[in-house]
Amino acid sequence: MKNRHNKKRNTAFVYEALIKEATAAVLKGEHDRKHTVVSLVKKYFNNDSILSKDLDCYRSLYETKGLPEEDCRRLIQETKIDKRMIDQEGLFNLQTQMINDINKQISSNIFNNFVPNYKTLATIDQLFSVKTTPKTRVMLENELVDYMSREKINEHGSKIDAVVVNSFIQKFNNKYSAELLEEQKDLLTHYISSFTDNSLELKMFLNNEIARLKEHLEAAKQLTEIKEDTEMQSKLVDVIDKLETFTEVKICDEVLLTVLKTQNLTKELDINGLND
Repeated sequence: MKNRHNKKRNTAFVYEALIKEATAAVLKGEHDRKHTVVSLVKKYFNNDSILSKDLDCYRSLYETKGLPEEDCRRLIQETKIDKRMIDQEGLFNLQTQMINDINKQISSNIFNNFVPNYKTLATIDQLFSVKTTPKTRVMLENELVDYMSREKINEHGSKIDAVVVNSFIQKFNNKYSAELLEEQKDLLTHYISSFTDNSLELKMFLNNEIARLKEHLEAAKQLTEIKEDTEMQSKLVDVIDKLETFTEVKICDEVLLTVLKTQNLTKELDINGLND
């Protein structure tokens, strides 16, 4: 029988919930709320934090996809060793402090945020627990191996239709992250995580993504439908020029929002069949 899962003590769940909250705040233009959430992420998940080390244990497992079964089991065993080496009393005390800060500075509702991989995070948490029986631990490990050995599926927002995309572009700041494209979720996750790794991964991701978007838009300029629409042609040029300037400026909310909108634009072109 599985132990009751306490998601407030699940470091990975709390981190993902904070990322979700910060993402929603960015999209809604709630800058004060975003800064509050980001400050908590920076405070509790800096590189020297016990919580950061604990998060790394979860990430080693839930971010792994497509490995052979033998490698999955080896990774699980090595990760469990790393998890046991963490000061559990210190971890518990820091979690308590973080929970209190979240309740006071943001809201206890943050723990109700939808996290897509919640079931997997709960499985990992139960696997790490010393209270889990050997029989249950074996069953949980088999579940996790099955998850980790599956190939990663890249959906890229295939279920989002043109109506939703157009609405999202028009009322972008009022939309919630559940409607984001897969590439937008990746960008926002890198953006929020950048506050704990000096933006290194974000910069690399953003450079690659901007290059992809520019290539996509340059190709769109050659399409008959675009060539016959002078206004659309002009707007594409403006967007490409804007993207060019981002290689020389500091990454900020304006850069983020522009890239997010451009991701929607390129997806709209795909949805409307302009890139067939």
